[in-house]
Amino acid sequence: MPEGDTIFRAARTLHRVLAGKTVERFESVYPAVNRINEDRPLLGQTVESVTSRGKHLLMMFSGGLVLHTHMRMNGTWHVYRPGERWQRPSREMRVMVAASDVVAVGFNIPIAELLSTADLARHRQLGRLGPDVADDSFDRDLVLQRMRVGGSIAVADALLDQRILAGIGNVLKSEILFVAGVHPFTAVRQLDDDTLGRILDVSQRLMKINVAEASATSGPRVGRRTTGSLDPFQKLWVYGRGGKACRRCGSRIQSTKTGSDARLTYWCPACQRA
Repeated sequence: MPEGDTIFRAARTLHRVLAGKTVERFESVYPAVNRINEDRPLLGQTVESVTSRGKHLLMMFSGGLVLHTHMRMNGTWHVYRPGERWQRPSREMRVMVAASDVVAVGFNIPIAELLSTADLARHRQLGRLGPDVADDSFDRDLVLQRMRVGGSIAVADALLDQRILAGIGNVLKSEILFVAGVHPFTAVRQLDDDTLGRILDVSQRLMKINVAEASATSGPRVGRRTTGSLDPFQKLWVYGRGGKACRRCGSRIQSTKTGSDARLTYWCPACQRA
């Protein structure tokens, strides 16, 4: 499940292998992307940078176009050598950018669009993003202000609201609140500034741990970790562990679906009292 750490790692990898290189091949299954590429061909242009903003990935080209992609639940970027066999079927390819020595393939990416720099500046979704938790310049005070504005919502929902802060998804949401010792369905207005600050500090710490682990890992990722344990069966505190014993106190982990997307939230009723 792509979250901010996954996208940050993907952007960093793509930047490392593509930045400064000339586009020799570009393909997409999306008609709108192909139409813009026909009007302003990417072939011969240079990839200037690849960056992330929360769960969004931006690939900048020298001609002034930007490839914006969003993974949603199942999208992923892969990097291959020319001629190397893909690990996913070609029918799942949604966009591909290739240079002389590298092929970057976006599989099952539901959102891909080519934007001008002017389009990017006025992009409604990107323009409304809150501070990125994975960014070193994360504005903690601004996030606190935005959380207070939406004080009637549950803190779990606040963490998922990309307009408040960007990059946290469903897995990290449950893990952050467990580590912070806060019940997920507590309204933000019921939490004091110290508690909200602790939640944000934990958010940054867990995000940075997973970004750092990802950068130190060669080959496929084995999944995010929040417990600090190297045991592959003890990577997470609560997520995906409904009905199992809490790793701290032994209480039974609870879970429930909420929201229009019926997303699961996990918590320990003893460690995270309402």
